[in-house]
Amino acid sequence: MKGKKMKKIFILLSIILLNLGCMTASEHQQDLHSSAEREMTLGVAQKEIRVGMSQADVAEALGSPNIVTKDSDGNESWVYDKIATEVSYSGDSGGVGIGAGFGQKLSSKSGLILGGVGGYSKSAGAVAQTQKTLTVVIKFDENSLVKTLSYHSSKF
Repeated sequence: MKGKKMKKIFILLSIILLNLGCMTASEHQQDLHSSAEREMTLGVAQKEIRVGMSQADVAEALGSPNIVTKDSDGNESWVYDKIATEVSYSGDSGGVGIGAGFGQKLSSKSGLILGGVGGYSKSAGAVAQTQKTLTVVIKFDENSLVKTLSYHSSKF
């Protein structure tokens, strides 16, 4: 009796430990270091950035720029250059299995067992890949306030 109880506890603990290590796809995506950077979109730039904003407010809204340059007058321009690749996969699989068996004990010395197993399986899938680019250029005036906002977005 004690052995059966220990076996059940072992199986239960094994199942719990296996499930602790499992994460959903969205949980894996959130763990990626670049997930916060993927949040910047053209809509965010258009909504958040306004003429007259300080550099600190821009940095809070969009994060650090990829490129910082100064023109001949000493005014800074910040460039946010983002490239994203989206990959989609659709797949399907299925199959049919057949099994049969027959057994009969004829005597203590002989027996007859007949059986057969057959099967069929099929899988298919398709992959699509899309590239997106977003370049946002913010020019600041001599007081380090937003002077202009320009952008370019493409998808192919």
